[in-house]
Order: sequence, then structure tokens, then C-alpha cells
Amino acid sequence: MRNLIILIAITTLVIQSCSDKAKESLAAVNSYFETDDTNSVQTGGIKLIKINTPAGEFNVWTKRIGNNPSLKVLLLHGGPAATHEYFECFDSFFPREGIEYYYYDQLGSYYSDQPSDTSLWNIDRFVEEVEQVRIALKLDSSNFFLLGHSWGGILAMEYALKYQKNLKGLIISNMMASCPEYGKYADEVLAKQMDPAVLAEIKALEARKDFSNPRYMELLIPNHYKKHICRLEEWPDPVNRGFKHLNYEIYLMMQGPSELGIAGKLATWDRKSDLKNIKVPTLVIGSKYDTMDPAHMEWMASQFPHGSYLYCPEGSHMAMYDDQKTYFKGLVKFIKSVDKGNF
Repeated sequence: MRNLIILIAITTLVIQSCSDKAKESLAAVNSYFETDDTNSVQTGGIKLIKINTPAGEFNVWTKRIGNNPSLKVLLLHGGPAATHEYFECFDSFFPREGIEYYYYDQLGSYYSDQPSDTSLWNIDRFVEEVEQVRIALKLDSSNFFLLGHSWGGILAMEYALKYQKNLKGLIISNMMASCPEYGKYADEVLAKQMDPAVLAEIKALEARKDFSNPRYMELLIPNHYKKHICRLEEWPDPVNRGFKHLNYEIYLMMQGPSELGIAGKLATWDRKSDLKNIKVPTLVIGSKYDTMDPAHMEWMASQFPHGSYLYCPEGSHMAMYDDQKTYFKGLVKFIKSVDKGNF
């Protein structure tokens, strides 16, 4: 009888202790979600951030998912001027890993303001925009991971070269460190994998600058997009929406009209020799069927003082869809290892 009383007492103490810990945890979560004005309307994590530019003030759209004060990832979409939408597959992976993350449409993209001043579309201005977003979201070197995909990878590298003191970790997904080498890979490697007759017709359309001809996309979709952008037979809805909402005017100005190379303002961009100056832990993600040369991206990882390479053997440019298991397993492992100081 005496042993039973002791057992009941111990069990009661354990339950009380667990209850107290649960209350403390809940209080911490509630405190983290509290706003300055408890009567303010809640928006499901959506926040319009006012940014200052040489052409005036504009709003950019962000949305927060999750709750982890010490582990936050800001997602930089590609394009230029695509949208956050194709990142929506992250909802199936990050929440269960306890990773807080932010969707963000860069200025000019669908959910943000779309000013007409063409002087705004340059790398330096975009870098300053990211910095203003970081400040508004209260991200810092204790918690801030920056993930840039495609054009977002260019932007992420440029941000790190200027503001790496604010970063905890950096992820460059499916982007080379040189646009001239990207163009060369597209022209000398990927294009030559096409049927010669198809390639000749595409080149003829490009020579005439007949990019709006429906035939151009009729040729590119099965012969390029389905092989190197996303290899899934049916493209997921977030990918389709991301393409549908692309601001083509900005894309054309910075990327250029051809899908088998690069022109526009990014044509000469090259940071190969500067990668050694990015000292924060960095993950580079490359894919076998990507529009970007996976061997170049593996080399990139070796140039960062604290670099690592993730290879997606089934993936293309959208490896977060067509090689999901490899992509997210490696990405989560990197983020958590850096967070724990084990990288």
C-alpha cells in the first residue's frame, strides 16, 4: 500500500511537471505571435512591407509560415519576376521539421507593387530591397537562412557578398555563378541534345526575333521545358501559376527573350572569383537535367570556404518537384546541421 501511495505521488509530480512545461511552451508560442496591438486584424502571416527605392516607396508582399524564433528561411524566387507560388511545395516539408519560412514576391512580381520605372530593375537595387525586407521581418545572424533559386540564386549571392554579417546560412539552388557560362552551357550542351530539325527551327525563329510566334513555345515546351525545367508529365499547379503570373516585361529586360541562353542586363554577370569571400555556411544544389551545369555548381560548392554540394540525380531546374525526396532531405539536413553548429 505504501509503495502504491509513493507511485501515485511520483506520477502526480511528473504530470504536474509536464503540464508546467506545456504551459511554458504554449506561453512562449503565444508571446511570439503577439502583436503590438492585440486588437489588430490578423492576416494569416501576410505582411506588406514598405520599401524605399530611388523611384519612391512601394509595397512588397510577404507571408510567414511556422513558428521558430531561432530558425527562419527567406525564399527568393526566380525569374526574374516570377512569384513565390512555385515554392508552395515547401509547405509539405518545412512545417513538420519545425522550420519557419517566408514567401516573398520581389518588387515587380505579381503579389507586390509593379512600378513602371525601368531604372528599378538592376541587381544592386534588388539587394537593397532584400535588406529592407530582412529588417522588417527581424531576421538576423542568429536565425536567418537565405535561399535563392535560379535568378534568386544570383540575388542571394549578391546579398551575401554585401550583407553576409546578417546571415546564418546561405542556399544557392539551381543557379551558376556565371551567366556567360550558363549561356554557353545552354547553347553548346543542352541545345545540341535536341533533334537537329527542332533546333534549326528554334534558331530560325530566334534569328527573326519572332519570339511571340506560338510555334516558338510549341517547340520549347516538349523539347526544353519538359526535359530541363520540370520533368514531371503534368506540371504541379504552383509551378503553372508561377509561370502564369510572370512579369514578362522585367524578365525580358533582365534575362532576355531566348530560352537557350541569356541576354539583357544579366548577360555579363559573373561572380566566380568572389565566391571565396562568402564565409557563411553555404549549400549549393544542382541537378542532372538542370538548365544549369551541375558540374559547375559542384565546383561552386568547393569555392565557398564553408561550402557543401547537394546533387539531385533525378532533378531538373525545378528539382524541388521532380526530385523532391533528395532535394528536401538534403536541404533540411543542411539547415539543421548549421543551426546545431554541426556543419
